[in-house]
Amino acid sequence: MSETFTLDDAKWWFDKSKKIAVVGFSNTPGKAAHDVPKILLEEGFQLIPVNPRYEEILGLKSYKRLRDIPFTIDIVNVFRPSAELPQITEQAIRIGAKGVWAQLGIAHPAAKQLATAQNLRYVENKCFKVEYFRWKTRLKSA
Repeated sequence: MSETFTLDDAKWWFDKSKKIAVVGFSNTPGKAAHDVPKILLEEGFQLIPVNPRYEEILGLKSYKRLRDIPFTIDIVNVFRPSAELPQITEQAIRIGAKGVWAQLGIAHPAAKQLATAQNLRYVENKCFKVEYFRWKTRLKSA
């Protein structure tokens, strides 16, 4: 996806896609990997925590790996170091995810290249929550 969202791009990410696997979802309030998903949950997204350290986060069952999720997901939202992004992108492709979103500060050229080669929707180095609220504001003012 380009650096600029079109309304169609935003609609896919924020309106049509509701099942989001959050890789690196934290159980620690105050961390972005906890607070951002919590707000998305409050906004009505169906979140699936992926973190081998926890059995449950915010009352949601946590899975050890993406491949352990027993149903189809739309988006893999990544809160892990950039070095892990290519491997996570490969896993997202294997499980049939439709998009990978790497949070602010997380980017890797190999992951982007892999996603592009597989026609996987891909965003890196952007905060899902910020872009979601920006989109909602644009809708209200349109």
